[in-house]
Amino acid sequence: MSTPGPPGPVARPPGAGSTPTAGPSPPDPITASSAFPSRASRAAGALYGLAIGDALGMPTQSLPRALIVRRYGEVIDGFHPGPEDQPLAAGMPAGAITDDTEQAVLLARLVVSSGGLVDGRELARKLLDWEDSMRARGSLDLLGPSTKRAIDALLQGADITETGRYGTTNGAAMRITPVGIATLSTDLDLLLDRVIAASAATHNTGLALAAAAAVAAAVSAGIDGATVPDATNAAIQAAAKASKRGHWVAGADVATRIKWATSLIDTAPGNTPPRPGAVSALLYDLVGTSLASQESIPAAFAILAACPDDPWLAVRLAASVGGDTDTIAAITGAVAGACHGEEGFPVEARITVAGINDLDLDELAEQLLKVRSG
Repeated sequence: MSTPGPPGPVARPPGAGSTPTAGPSPPDPITASSAFPSRASRAAGALYGLAIGDALGMPTQSLPRALIVRRYGEVIDGFHPGPEDQPLAAGMPAGAITDDTEQAVLLARLVVSSGGLVDGRELARKLLDWEDSMRARGSLDLLGPSTKRAIDALLQGADITETGRYGTTNGAAMRITPVGIATLSTDLDLLLDRVIAASAATHNTGLALAAAAAVAAAVSAGIDGATVPDATNAAIQAAAKASKRGHWVAGADVATRIKWATSLIDTAPGNTPPRPGAVSALLYDLVGTSLASQESIPAAFAILAACPDDPWLAVRLAASVGGDTDTIAAITGAVAGACHGEEGFPVEARITVAGINDLDLDELAEQLLKVRSG
């Protein structure tokens, strides 16, 4: 007896009809798709996109899609506070970031101070200090399971080449954006070396390294002027190569799943575009939106395929998909920002995340670009 195949392709949602009813206004179409942003704007855009996506996904993280739709609609309209029943971020103010951006900023500073190749032990120490500070603030958004397990092993004297051998989640991918900003897209071997140096202590598996390499390569390509489709191709190439590094673990190939997930989004002109919620439903039901690397990273690239020219819609859609929304939206925003520049996001959204979270992302982007230029 034959079994039914997966659902057919889904057309990308239109920009029309996606204007939020609350929160920041969408960007001017001229700045979002026509202007060619500078490298400085793209670097800042990657960091702002990461933070904006993260903050949009803060109130929806770890919630089922059906609850998100009932509470916020098919596409969240802007920043919202953490609701009382939020398992990780109850009571957090609208626009507040989570561990995704905080760990990315932490890694960015190490990338700058090290000139690109971070020390795994130093990163582990910084992450442990960060978790202590989060706990002191009463936050429940602490280290993920792979990172926590690896750091505990490291503190007990385990070899750093072994501590990350079971790390398969998206923790390395969620914080890797600074490595992509600081590394030229034309040197894939150097990019992979830097990704592995920043990831292996906690996520030293081919699965997790492939996911982190995909994000870093896409961001790096965007900084060099790539479109979203071109950046996705760079991600697939990097993921395929990185999957041969680190320890083997059973799991679907990340590069193959990115290619498959993006192929589900039919971008052919002339098709009748469905509701953005149809894209979310497809990803939630078929691709998966958990913290597993082979789910959340392909889901992020599929959302980018659905909204290649609208970063603001892309991050809001990612924050509404259910599951690990803060990470999926952060990765979506980082790649979209690298490809479109900071102008791809509303000025109000950039001001909000920078002000509420006391972030100087422009200066950090400038410092990372200096590492990139050598």
